[in-house]
Amino acid sequence: MIRLENLSLIFDAGTPDEKEALKNINLTIKAGDFITIIGSNGAGKTTLFNAASGARTVTSGRVFISEKNVEREITREPEYKRARYIGRIFQNPMLGTAGKMSLEDNMVICSKKGYRGLKISLNRKLREQFRAELAPLGMGLENRLKDNVELFSGGQRQALAMLMMVMSRPSLLLLDEHTAALDPQNAELVMDLTLRFAREYELTVMMVTHNMAHAIKIGNRLLMMDEGEIILDIDAEEKAKLTTADLVQRFRDIKKKELANDEMLLG
Repeated sequence: MIRLENLSLIFDAGTPDEKEALKNINLTIKAGDFITIIGSNGAGKTTLFNAASGARTVTSGRVFISEKNVEREITREPEYKRARYIGRIFQNPMLGTAGKMSLEDNMVICSKKGYRGLKISLNRKLREQFRAELAPLGMGLENRLKDNVELFSGGQRQALAMLMMVMSRPSLLLLDEHTAALDPQNAELVMDLTLRFAREYELTVMMVTHNMAHAIKIGNRLLMMDEGEIILDIDAEEKAKLTTADLVQRFRDIKKKELANDEMLLG
């Protein structure tokens, strides 16, 4: 369904600060995969998402998305066009919605995502559609269409960002530690919503997490990154037998060093 081919990204090339942030990444993602990604700070997780989504121009390599058995190269498309294929939710819940705009205006923008210049007029039918989509969140947002989104809590905004992303039907959804900034109750709510949407809409998802236990428990595939490389790619059958201790030992065996990230171990 989706292929990342020979992706490399070098920061500050040709200077004393040169850093190879991604090293020849090759990855094939099947439709319906829910891939969790772990790795210590600086491993390349967010950079991988930046490269795949078009937020960062890669030094070399390409991104392919297959639709109806027709492979389409989108590497050099502008970011607003790539948004039709690849959706992304960030750690900061304020980034996924426009706070100074009303809830209904946010949802209108979502409805035209990836199409520059498309005009969609708000009407009674569209508002009823929005209410029907918001009601299952269980947050009462279906009764607050006129309220500016900045009035909502972080958990409400992240749940709304999830819903709007699902509405746009991306081929690939990138979740960049999307519950890390929330309190435990809202983090659990948003994660439950994520799993429900992934199941109901048969989404293809890549989720960065700092929590090894979550990475093992959630999804059907696990990647571990270190120093810009994917060092482990574990399928569902193998993942079902894994423990956190197993993952730590495999990291030691591959990299010949200790995993320097207590948050991953204790999460």
